[in-house]
Amino acid sequence: MRIAIIGAGALGGTFAALLSRDGHDVTVTARGAGLEAIRDRGLRLTGGYGEVTAVVDARTTLARTPDLALVCTKAHDARNAIAANATHLDGIPVVVVQNGLAGVETAEELLPGSDCFGALSIIAANYTEPGLVRVTTTAATYLGRGEGDVDDATRALAEVLGRAVPVVPIANFRGAQWTKLVVNMLNALPAATGLTVQETIADPRTRRILTALMRETVRVGIARGIRFGSIQGLSDGRLRFFAALPLTLGQLLPRSMGVRMGAVPNLGSTLQSITRGQATEVDFLNGAVVGEAARAGVEAPVNAALTALVHEVETSGRFHSIDAVVAAVDALVRRQQ
Repeated sequence: MRIAIIGAGALGGTFAALLSRDGHDVTVTARGAGLEAIRDRGLRLTGGYGEVTAVVDARTTLARTPDLALVCTKAHDARNAIAANATHLDGIPVVVVQNGLAGVETAEELLPGSDCFGALSIIAANYTEPGLVRVTTTAATYLGRGEGDVDDATRALAEVLGRAVPVVPIANFRGAQWTKLVVNMLNALPAATGLTVQETIADPRTRRILTALMRETVRVGIARGIRFGSIQGLSDGRLRFFAALPLTLGQLLPRSMGVRMGAVPNLGSTLQSITRGQATEVDFLNGAVVGEAARAGVEAPVNAALTALVHEVETSGRFHSIDAVVAAVDALVRRQQ
């Protein structure tokens, strides 16, 4: 197939390299140094899926209409990236591989002639330098749409993509987006402190804050009437049980996530954006929790505080110490006890 990858960053680069290795004709969109590196040296992938150097067509925008497209930009870049390529995207199947809650709806709005799907990838990948991606943790990618059962189109698409990278078609995709949002709470503390995900889980001070972020997110989802989808060993029942636990016991959940990550340092996607001098998608992660809380008539103060701390790092270029983060949010965390 002719497959376009919109946004050849960590995840986009991973999918592009693996789909190219599987024999597909892959075009990627990229910018700046990344675009030049891919044109000069190919798209290079190392780590969990092996060593791949994929020769792909690299452009700033698409020049032809593919058979299938994957939108792999950061959430805040998605609207502009889809609009810039809409001439060649509208009318073909489009998969939005993205964090946050609104990606599929954005694609449907801008591409009324397309069959739009969502994908939630648990792969941990680091964009280590322009054109080079290192996969630190291999995992499944979950494909679906809406709140209903898996349909035939989703199954067929999962079969095509699954020959290159593990893909699982799932029901209740909307609920699964919320479950992934809970998982994505792992991103804010590394972005605020400059530490790896594993380091923020290992330190009892930041692990306590992380647990509060996750528990607050689940409670907001419950207030919004969400039935959480089942991914990565998390389910509606398990998350509701977690939300009811005391903060001390709830720390078992992030601990278990840290064990699954292994020892290879995971920076998290938000910290990777900061280290590259780019805007982060914190408003679509922790900020999304704050917005959904307001719609439900409740509050999400811990998520609001971490959103503000990450924005301070974006503006100043200086990371916060753990002590400073604790001082900023400890009183808010104690209110959850």
